[in-house]
Amino acid sequence: MRLLVCEDNKLVMKTLSVVLEKDGFNVDLAEDGNRAFEFLHKNIYDLILVDIHLPFHSGLEVIKFLRSDLKQKTPVLVLSAFSDLEMQRQAGEMEIDGYMVKPFNPADLIRKIRSILKLDL
Repeated sequence: MRLLVCEDNKLVMKTLSVVLEKDGFNVDLAEDGNRAFEFLHKNIYDLILVDIHLPFHSGLEVIKFLRSDLKQKTPVLVLSAFSDLEMQRQAGEMEIDGYMVKPFNPADLIRKIRSILKLDL
């Protein structure tokens, strides 16, 4: 399965990449909204993990681009350092499939991803 990780923190991005690849996922990494747009134009993903605060285009803009411009229903899991209910509401209105607040346990992330993708837990 192919995942796109949109995350601007290099340490978090590397950690996510290692954890996800160890669990058998193929991972593309976008460090900002512009790069996320490039990947989404060129590829089809099974799941997109997106941070809310990205350079150039926010995670919410990435989700809007995916849903409105590309008309894709690809599952989206938001990863954010913000537990703000308003931010969660805004993301929820964009038909996301999950919201996890950083920091989180990598095992919890894998369980959430497997649940969204309906893979054996």
